[in-house]
Amino acid sequence: MEPTNNAAERARRPAVLWRQGSFGTQSDGGARFVARLLTVTATCRQQGRSVLDYLTAVCTAAQSPQPLPSLLPATS
Repeated sequence: MEPTNNAAERARRPAVLWRQGSFGTQSDGGARFVARLLTVTATCRQQGRSVLDYLTAVCTAAQSPQPLPSLLPATS
């Protein structure tokens, strides 16, 4: 175990930079959208998955009668 929370700080940094660059959100719905999108982005990056490929699969599945793809890691 690391003696510092460096990993947590690095994981949070993209969200902090986004907030500073965009001046946050104007509504509760916007805040929820950003939180969910940042969660998807961080999870995909941790798993070595393409964020764009995952979001494309979600949009494609949402427009057809297919189940939405999971963010959970694939088990072998």
